[in-house]
Amino acid sequence: MAVRLPRPRRFDVYAASAGLLGGLLLWGIGLGVRPADEPIVLFDGRWPLLVPLAVTAGCELLRRAAPRTGLLIGTAALVGDLLTQGSLVTVIMYTDLMYAAVLYGPPASARRIPWITGLLTVAATIVPFALWRVPEALLIGVAVGIVSFAPASTGLIVRSHREAADAARLRAEQTALLAEMDRVQAVTAERSRMARELHDMVANHLSAIAIHSTAALSLDDPATTRQALGVIRENSVDGLAEMRRLIGILRDTGGDTGPAAAPTLDGLGALVDGARANGLDVTLAATPGEGVPAPVGLAAYRIVQESLTNALKHASQGPVEVAVTRDGALLRVRVTSPYGDRDAPRAPGSGAGLVGMRERAALLHGTFEAGPEPAAGAEVWTVRATLPLTEGDLS
Repeated sequence: MAVRLPRPRRFDVYAASAGLLGGLLLWGIGLGVRPADEPIVLFDGRWPLLVPLAVTAGCELLRRAAPRTGLLIGTAALVGDLLTQGSLVTVIMYTDLMYAAVLYGPPASARRIPWITGLLTVAATIVPFALWRVPEALLIGVAVGIVSFAPASTGLIVRSHREAADAARLRAEQTALLAEMDRVQAVTAERSRMARELHDMVANHLSAIAIHSTAALSLDDPATTRQALGVIRENSVDGLAEMRRLIGILRDTGGDTGPAAAPTLDGLGALVDGARANGLDVTLAATPGEGVPAPVGLAAYRIVQESLTNALKHASQGPVEVAVTRDGALLRVRVTSPYGDRDAPRAPGSGAGLVGMRERAALLHGTFEAGPEPAAGAEVWTVRATLPLTEGDLS
């Protein structure tokens, strides 16, 4: 099977062509590195120069496609060039091969080649001087350092800067990706919060409007119709007020005029009075005490509000009990309503209320349960929520 050679890069082709043409130009005008009478020159004359020159130019085609192969073959060509009168272009192309092997080669080669060339430079400096004891012998080490160690060190420096730039770019991309993920999560969380607020504020009033309008349409009694229309009007006004409060929150830009305050546990009495006006038989037992954090108070208020809305829509006739008590570092909310067949008109439900209550409790690291359970010979629907009051649990 024939070995498929790697395809050279365009710049490498240009470098190889320029090196070959430059070497031929120097060869044509008869410029060499060493005179023919030096002891190291074994192949004198002009023609032997062309073989190392052509081989090194061919290695330039591999400077990025196969840098280690190019360096090994180029090293052999450089040794062959030492046995001739030499060509300056061959030496220059070899330094580029050394530079490319460190810059484009594997990480292991990039670490080892500078160490190897450094040791060779030290050896080429010490050994000739120790043998001949003449200052000129130090020039051999200088030449080896210029040809091998200098380009290898330069390639290592450039590679280190490129890797640092790539790492910085990768970190920037990861930071941008994390920022985008945080933004998407923040938008999703804000949309969920807005959906919970909108549902909790409007569902109660709209459910009362739907139930009483159904009753007014089904009963041919002027007094009942008038009473239902009064309840519908009251819930419409309250619903519009809640909508204005939510719009004020959404439009708030942090100026001097802030939106209306969020509901607290102090408003449970008014909430229960509104449920009674809508036809529920509600009793309230609330002893939360002082020092309830605002997020906990708002969550408890909304859970009670949604529980009363569900009782208005789905509960059968009977008493509804609301209990909000403080148990050490916990605030407990419990709402029970009759569970069973319902004679009055029902309002449609989507289950979003239970989801919203569960989300409110989870955001405060609390617990939430809702479902039917037996009680005193009947079955009731019970909503239980436990919300922590300590600052550590709210973080």
